[in-house]
Amino acid sequence: MAISKTFSIFSILSLIVFSIFSSLTLAEDSHFFHKTISPTLIGLNKEKLSHLHFYFHDILSGPKPTAVNVAQAQMTNKSPTGFGMVMMADDPLTSGPEPDSKLVGKAQGIYASAAQDQIPIVGGSGLFKFARGYAHAKTHTFDLKTGNAIVEYNVYVFHY
Repeated sequence: MAISKTFSIFSILSLIVFSIFSSLTLAEDSHFFHKTISPTLIGLNKEKLSHLHFYFHDILSGPKPTAVNVAQAQMTNKSPTGFGMVMMADDPLTSGPEPDSKLVGKAQGIYASAAQDQIPIVGGSGLFKFARGYAHAKTHTFDLKTGNAIVEYNVYVFHY
């Protein structure tokens, strides 16, 4: 009895795997599934490497915070790095560490806290279409009482 159940399960799994591979093979043959094209067909020219340097101002306190905590894990308060914290941000990016230095952009969206100082770049849009690279973050200042931080970023990105 145990042998027939095992054989039946094996037969069903084999049939499922065969069906998946058959479907992929048919899709491959129809040229509907994928097609290799030249990058120039979608406007991609010579690849460039850019270095961006800026300061990220994460203000959690005061009358106009630039980031707010939207979720966190139970263990976040015990973590020295804030691991598990998820923030919604509209942070200014400046050319220097001073809050009144030239505004060069805004960091808008969601970020999560972890003990990493290098962040991979895997994609982009506009000038950074098909971007790849990494960003290196270094804390410039951090206020333990308020949670406010200024973080220096050096970003190296390949793009078209």
